[in-house]
Amino acid sequence: MKSSKLQFKVQSFFPALIIILCAACLRLLPHPANVAPIAAMALFGGAYLNKKYALVLPLAALFVSDIFLGFNQSTPFVYGSFILTGLIGMWIKNHKSFATVIGGTLLSSVLFFLITNFGFWLAFSLYPKTLGGQMEAYAMALPFFRNTLIGDFLYVGIFFGSFEFVLMKLKAKSVKLKTTI
Repeated sequence: MKSSKLQFKVQSFFPALIIILCAACLRLLPHPANVAPIAAMALFGGAYLNKKYALVLPLAALFVSDIFLGFNQSTPFVYGSFILTGLIGMWIKNHKSFATVIGGTLLSSVLFFLITNFGFWLAFSLYPKTLGGQMEAYAMALPFFRNTLIGDFLYVGIFFGSFEFVLMKLKAKSVKLKTTI
C-alpha cells in the first residue's frame, strides 16, 4: 500500500514539474507584454507541490528565465509578488474549488499589478515621488493589467485543467490496476 501511494505521489510530481518547466520556457518565447505564465506557475506550484518545493521551484524557474531576460531595480518586487502568489496557491491547496482558483487568480493578478507598479514607481524616475505620481504610474499601467488578467486566467486554466486531467487519468488507471490484481 505504501509503495502504491509513493508511486502515485511521484507520478503526480513529475507532471507538476513539467508544467513549471514549460512555463519558464514559455516566458522566453515572444508574447504580448504581461501575457505570461509566471503567476499561473507560482499559483499552480503552491496548489500542487509539496511545501518544500511550492515556492522554491517556481521561483527557481523564474530566476532561470530572468538570466536570459535580464534583471532590473524592480525585480525584487516581481519576486515578492510571486511569493505571495505561491502562498495564495498553498491556501488554495486546502480549499480547492473552481471558485477559489478563480478568486486566487484574480487576487494574484491584482497583487502583481499593485506591487510591481509600486516597485517601478519607486525604483525608476519616470514619475514624481508623490501620491499623484504613484497614481499616474498605476493609470499608465492599466493596459498591462488587462494583459496580466488575460495571461493569468489563460495559463491558470491550462495548468490547473491539464494537471487535474492527468490526475484523473492516473487515478482511473490505478483503480483499473487494483480491480485486475
